[in-house]
This record gives sequence, C-alpha cells and structure tokens, in this order.
Amino acid sequence: MAVRRSDLYLPANNEHMVLKAPALGADVITLDMEDSVPPAEKAAAREMVKKYIGKMSANGAEAWVRINAWDTDLTLADLDAVVMEGLDGITLPKCEGLADVRRLDNEITRLEKLRGLPVGGIKMAILIETSLGVKKVEECAGGSHRLVAIIFGAVDYTRDMKVTRTDEAAEQYYARAVIGSAARAYGLVAEDAPFPNYQDVEAFRANCLSGAQLGFEGRQIINPKQIPVAHEVYSPAPERVEWARKITKVFEEEGLAKGSASVGFEGKMIDIPVYRDGLNILARQKEIEEKEAGKRKA
Repeated sequence: MAVRRSDLYLPANNEHMVLKAPALGADVITLDMEDSVPPAEKAAAREMVKKYIGKMSANGAEAWVRINAWDTDLTLADLDAVVMEGLDGITLPKCEGLADVRRLDNEITRLEKLRGLPVGGIKMAILIETSLGVKKVEECAGGSHRLVAIIFGAVDYTRDMKVTRTDEAAEQYYARAVIGSAARAYGLVAEDAPFPNYQDVEAFRANCLSGAQLGFEGRQIINPKQIPVAHEVYSPAPERVEWARKITKVFEEEGLAKGSASVGFEGKMIDIPVYRDGLNILARQKEIEEKEAGKRKA
C-alpha cells in the first residue's frame, strides 16, 4: 500500500512555494491547479507544472497534480498539459461516480500512448467532496487499476450538507467512516481532509487520531508545520511495533512451529487474528522505513 501520510498541497501558480516544496519532507507533493488557483491563473498553473513537476521528487516525494473537475471544462486541457514523464499521479476532485473515474483513466491512457509513456504508470486518486460522492464511493473505489487513494474533502462536503465544519468533525463522522471502509475494501489509502486551523497543533493531532481510528492513513497538508504530526500519527507507534515483533515471534516459535493456533503471552492470548494484526503493523512499518530511506537516498 502506498505511503501517503502527508500529501502537501501547493498552488501550482506560486513559483516560490513550488520551489521550496521538495525540501519539506512530505511523502507526496501535489501541485494544485484547482481550488487554490484563480480562474485567470489556470493557464499559468499548467505551465508551472510542466516546468517543475519533474523536480518535485528530488528528495524522495511522489510528484502529483490536482486537476480541475469534469464539470469545469478545464479538465482535458489540464491533462494535456501535465501527463508527462516525472508525473507520479493525478488527483480528480468532485468525483461522484464510476463514469468520472473511468473517463479519467481512459484519457490518461490515451495520452500515455500518444506520448510513449508506460501505459498505467501514472496513478490516480479521487476526492470525495459531496453527499453524492459519499453515496457512490464504493463503486468509484473499484473503478480503475490506477487508483491508490481516496481523499475526503470536508469543506465542500459540509457545504453540500449545509452544515458547519468543525475541528471536532462530528458532522463528518459518517462520510469519513464510509470512505475509510471503502478504501480498505479495495486496498487503497484513505486520505483525510485538510485541517484549516494549522496553528492549533493539538487540535490537528486530535483530528488526525480520530480519522486514524476510522482507517485513514494520511491526509492533505496545507502547511508544512503539519507534516511532523501527520507522520507521527499515521505511522505505527514505536510501542506497537515492538509489541508486534514480540507477539509474531512468540506465535511463530511457540504456536505455529508446535502445531498450535494460540499461545499465551504476558497474560493474554495470541491467536491467528492477533498474529495477523502484528504482521500488518510490521508490514506498514517496513513500508514507511523504505519510504524514509528513499528520501535519504534522494
């Protein structure tokens, strides 16, 4: 599974911010051509992506772009500009059904073939930002082999629901739970919404923790100060990793090797589901360690 603990969003038309991005340590850098770029700057944003997308992975981050939604009539021009060598993935906003996913997949495939790029090499993520998107998220999740992530858009979702967005996010619980479950069912990363109140570190941490309990493994980042907290919360805690190492070793040596499917350890029973939980934690830790090693190597 992809490591997307931090997905740093930057306005694609802001050259100063774009140039600083690779040194900030995010897992993913997304040059945004949608909400953070005013209409008059859309063409400039495309040119900036063409100029700099290949440099975004200089320090081991994945290089992504967020294009404009299908209903803007800007999407095809965006794709024509950005499908190139050096681009790792494309995020589609306002996704509301299987047709949206397949249309994007087909258009990327057409451009890859036209430009001699490996077909299927560019990945996709979808943003679920409306009540209809939440309703259709499961069909969207299975819509393309390119998909690696489902991203929740809380601001647009709460606007669509005609409710007030809060840091505590009680009004987002249902949508987050549905998205987390759909992502897990299809082996995708559930990525949480931006947290606008970036100065309140503890509120951000609490919001990350609540999402992690619903299956989210990363989130959109709108300020570099949020990156360390996101990496902490969406990585297995050191004590959980140590626990996983101990119980998998004990289960393999005292259980499986001796023909038993359960063993006692520190006053608790370890059976196959617990063992599998331990394996999952160790696998996730290995993915993160490999990601960080890639950043150091770059």
